Amino acid sequence: RVYFIDGTRIDGKAEPFDPARDMPALLAEAERIGNMRLLIVDPVVSAVAGDSHKNGETRRALQPLVDLASALRTAVLGISHFSKGTAGRDPVERVTGSLAFGALARVVLCAVKVKGTDDDEDRRILARAKSNIGPDGGGFEYSIEQTQLEGYTDIEASVIRWGRQLEGSARDLLAEAETEDDEDEPARDVDAFIRGCLADGPRTAGQMKKDCDGAGYAWRTVQRAATRRLGIVPMKDGMRGGWVWALPADSPKAPRRQDATEGAEGDKHERLASSAPSGPEVASSDDGEVF
Repeated sequence: RVYFIDGTRIDGKAEPFDPARDMPALLAEAERIGNMRLLIVDPVVSAVAGDSHKNGETRRALQPLVDLASALRTAVLGISHFSKGTAGRDPVERVTGSLAFGALARVVLCAVKVKGTDDDEDRRILARAKSNIGPDGGGFEYSIEQTQLEGYTDIEASVIRWGRQLEGSARDLLAEAETEDDEDEPARDVDAFIRGCLADGPRTAGQMKKDCDGAGYAWRTVQRAATRRLGIVPMKDGMRGGWVWALPADSPKAPRRQDATEGAEGDKHERLASSAPSGPEVASSDDGEVF
C-alpha cells in the first residue's frame, strides 16, 4: 500500500523527478493505483526547481502539489528541517528556505528530540506551530520504540508511544526543550539579554516580556533563566501594582546601591520587599497576569 518514487524515465533514460515537468505523469500513476490518501514529499524543498529561498518561486513551484492534492482529494505531507541558529524564534519562521513553505501549509507540526542526561532517556516533543483549520499551540510528548511484529517474530518495526499532553505555544514548548537539550547553545545568550535589560534598574514584567518577544526569546525560556540561573525573584509592587523584575544587586533583600534608587525609589523597594512571593519561581496567576 506504499509506493516510492525515485525518479522518472524519459526516452528510456532515468532522470530525477522534476515537479515542474513530471507532475502530470505522477497524477496519471496515482489515478492508476487508485484510492490514494497521502502524498509525502521528503524533503519538501525537492519540489522546488528554482530558488527555494524566494517566496514567489517557492509558491509557484508548490502550486502543482496543491493542484494534485485537490484533483486526487488526498493530503500532502511535506517534511523539512529547522535552519541552524534559529532557536527561540517562531517555529514557522525557522523552516529551512522560504517562508512560503510554512505560509502555504494549512497545518505545521514541529518535532524536537531532547537528549537525556545521566540515566534519563531521550524524550521527544510534537507541537502544533500553526493551524488554519483549528487552534494553534499544544502538543504531546512521545517516544520511538522497537518492537516485534505480532505473528512475525523475525521482523522488528518502530512504534510511536504517546506520552502526556502539553500546553502552551509551540515556540515556548520547543524553546524549553532545546534549552534542556544544550545549555551551551548560542540561544542561551538569554542570560546576557536579561542582564542588559535590567542593567539600569528594575523593570516591569510587561516591559520584559515585550522586549523578549522583540528579541526572539520565548517568555518561558526567559523566566527559567531568570529564576534558575540569575537568582531573580519577581516582586509585587503593592497589592494593586504589577510585577517587577530586578537583578539580585537591585533586590530589596540585598544591600542597596547608593544611587538614584534611594529616596522615593528606596521606599518603593521596601514596599516590593514586603509583598515579594515566597516561592523561587513564579510562572502565572489565576487572572492571567504576566509575572
